[in-house]
Amino acid sequence: MEEIGQPVPESVIVENIEDALKFAQEIGYPLIVRPAYTLGGTGGGIANCDEELRDITNRGLKYSIIGQALIERSVAGWKEIEYEIVRDANNNCVSVCNMENIDPVGVHTGDSIVVAPSQTLSDFECQMMRSASLTIIRRLGIEGGCNIQYALDPKSSKYYVIEVNPRVSRSSALASKATGYPIAKVVTKIAIGYTLDEITNAVTGQTKACFEPSLDYVVVKFPRWPFDKFRFADRVLGTQMKATGEIMSLDRNLEGALLKAIRSLEIGLNHLYVSDIANLTTEAVREKLTAVDDERLFVIAEALRRGIEINEIHHITAIDNFFLEKLKNIVNMEKRLAANFNSEVLLAAKKLGFSDKAVAQFAGKTVYEVRDERKKSAIMPSYKMVDTCAAEFAAQTPYYYSTYAQEDEVEPTSKRKIVVLGSGPIRIGQGIEFDYCSVHSVWALREMGIETVIINNNPETVSTDFDTSDRLYFEPLTTEDVLNIIDKEKPEGVIVQFGGQTAINLAQPLARAGIKIFGTGVEDIDRAEDREKFEELLENLNIPRPKGTAVTSSQSAVEAAEKIGYPVVVRPSYVLGGRAMEIVYNQAELADYMTRAVEASPEHPVLVDHYTQGTEIEVDAISDGEEVFIPGIMEHVERAGVHSGDSIAVYPPQTLSKAVIDNIVDYTAKLARGLKIKGVINIQYVVAEEKVYVLEVNPRSSRTIPFLSKITNVPMVNIATRVAMGSSLKSLGYSGGLLETKPYTAVKVPVFSFAKMQQVDITLGPEMKSTGEVMGIDYQYSRALYKGIIGAGMNVPEKGTVLFTVADKDKPEAGDIARKFAQIGYEIIATSGTADYLRSLGLQVSTVPKLHEQQPQIIEMIKAGKINMVVNTITKGRDAASDGFKIRRATVEHSIVCLTSIDTAWAVLDVLDIIHQGKFLYVLALQDYVGGGETCV
Repeated sequence: MEEIGQPVPESVIVENIEDALKFAQEIGYPLIVRPAYTLGGTGGGIANCDEELRDITNRGLKYSIIGQALIERSVAGWKEIEYEIVRDANNNCVSVCNMENIDPVGVHTGDSIVVAPSQTLSDFECQMMRSASLTIIRRLGIEGGCNIQYALDPKSSKYYVIEVNPRVSRSSALASKATGYPIAKVVTKIAIGYTLDEITNAVTGQTKACFEPSLDYVVVKFPRWPFDKFRFADRVLGTQMKATGEIMSLDRNLEGALLKAIRSLEIGLNHLYVSDIANLTTEAVREKLTAVDDERLFVIAEALRRGIEINEIHHITAIDNFFLEKLKNIVNMEKRLAANFNSEVLLAAKKLGFSDKAVAQFAGKTVYEVRDERKKSAIMPSYKMVDTCAAEFAAQTPYYYSTYAQEDEVEPTSKRKIVVLGSGPIRIGQGIEFDYCSVHSVWALREMGIETVIINNNPETVSTDFDTSDRLYFEPLTTEDVLNIIDKEKPEGVIVQFGGQTAINLAQPLARAGIKIFGTGVEDIDRAEDREKFEELLENLNIPRPKGTAVTSSQSAVEAAEKIGYPVVVRPSYVLGGRAMEIVYNQAELADYMTRAVEASPEHPVLVDHYTQGTEIEVDAISDGEEVFIPGIMEHVERAGVHSGDSIAVYPPQTLSKAVIDNIVDYTAKLARGLKIKGVINIQYVVAEEKVYVLEVNPRSSRTIPFLSKITNVPMVNIATRVAMGSSLKSLGYSGGLLETKPYTAVKVPVFSFAKMQQVDITLGPEMKSTGEVMGIDYQYSRALYKGIIGAGMNVPEKGTVLFTVADKDKPEAGDIARKFAQIGYEIIATSGTADYLRSLGLQVSTVPKLHEQQPQIIEMIKAGKINMVVNTITKGRDAASDGFKIRRATVEHSIVCLTSIDTAWAVLDVLDIIHQGKFLYVLALQDYVGGGETCV
């Protein structure tokens, strides 16, 4: 950068804390710590004093794979601008897209609300940074895509280059979807020798890839945070990314795109109004403006409602006045709706992106009254095309977004067509696996000669590629938005079973509107989700389940729990990913839970079940209403009580008897037939003392569908789609029953993001916490497990010291585990109670005092690297002040393996066995893919 005259913040590269502190003395605070070779700002942060710098640098060096970090001057508060640039071997360059963060520098771009194209820059500033971008990519010699981030001084035209990513990035996906320019496709062709002037623009079919996109609309990217899962997490946003996903919205103005974005998030809001914030005093709102967190936009809107001046808000937040004026436009429209609801005001509100629900909220009407007025006044959405060229050339790709009072560019075909609903933003419990299902369903429909329409709003997914379906609508997945598209396209019907809980929750309102739901019927979906109807079905089929009941009040919950017996599992109905699910051990915990459960699903009852500790089993099956085909059965390593998404799942089952497997196959067939399933079904069982109990039935695709499809080589979604459209399993070449087991073992291992989420307890339970997963596959279970655990990023040390601090109920098994660790060569240390028990078994154990006994020896040992692994099971509650919580958090901050489940500890020991015995014979099995049954070693 210095060679080409590009300004960068003063910085130093360090490999130890002393050099970082020395730099701080020279330049002063605040400083930003950026660990090398990490994604999402992992391990980094902003330091304001020596102590913070010491802590963040120590953590950052551990997370960097080369033990290196960049310490640089902070420019927090400046504007953050990004450019996506593409260059070929002939030195041709294009600026695909420039983006502006609404949040100033200091918030990771993955946690920022981003707008494209940039809104507040002068032409001079745009051209200045575009020219700088072209100079940078040429000097670096990058052939392909490059993302460059700038900090721009809002008071002058001074800027710094703060980051260059010589690869595609999170922003590249956004830029591709925002412009319609397929960056990955273009840079792949560049990589194999094509130049930009040789690559045709797939959207227009006329222009070349050297033609820079131009936008005649506004794009908003809004992050989706997991704070609904992690209620006690630190919500402050900084340089470490915390979002699990994002959505994108398009409209003709920023207000419209912003309001569309909010209702796309699926957080129970359709507007900038949050009742909890509205209940604060004006002084409390003013004070809350200083917090840089996920609620800041909603707090700003409330501040504007209270009459707090834009200049004051700008002074506190450093958000540009232009964006604040746009938020004020939205607030002013709320007032107009409240004062005078008529067709003119309604049209103005719709142009600003207000949904029917939002209009109703402020106009004091029902949604039906608003809809009637809209239809009576012919206020209907029109659909515009994303074409990369602002309509300069005709586009061949049907990629649309809605707006109001514009010329409609959609020309629906008269072909047979089906709508496939996507799954919206990635969040814990609903990830990329549902996009896999949606895309495979579209491919199956296209093979059948049926035109496909996808509705989704996630820029990170394959379903929102412009060439995946015949027509793509980038819209919120709400009843109103989906029905508007159906009114326009007039499809034969909708497939909902592949879009996760988002799509399933739309089945009922769409059916009420007269839309045909292909596959499992709405009444049968309801029988699986509604507790009383499901209980009745199980009784008729003579299938056992843990004792339980549905309750609607704290009093009835207490009565039910006393009748069933503690501990009990409590959860709301109609939720995904174990949302708000907990195991409670007494009446006080249950009463506390009931006050919170209403937030998760206020319109549905809470389910109270006896907690049965046993082996958890998961099955995915396909049914045509008569035949039931089961590609495979998965056994969880962790016992029931840990959410299936957080469990290590193994195919085929390792410990089940033939009688139990036969029982599972029988129950699966009965349930699929009983629920009249037409497509996929996911069932979870628990096995205790050779008896099989049903835990849960999901009449839709599940997160294990991609895993099971890949290890069994059965195209499950393709088959299920054809069945949903009326084919029988026999006509597709499949018979009922369990598919013959493959000769290898596959292990699904969850991946967690605890390092990014401060104040989150890492203990596993019935509410899902993992953000992804990996698969390990081998002929031997322990080798498959080794690949999975290493692939999931678990840094299992080959030697060192293991700390044991476990609950009384876990001490017998912990003793066996500690003995095994000692045999392998680990030193064992433990807190007093656990140490006494382990010594009673004849083990050599050193005692370390608990935190409340002698602060803070254990934490200091973890920081210093003297403890290399921790086995810790929860004793009581998840209080952030407890010793266990602090120990668990310290392991996360310093990248040390912490095992909170006895079963996971056993699994890790299996892996360590492999490491210490040197069993590294990797076998690639080819017999399923080539003739002759050959095996390569």
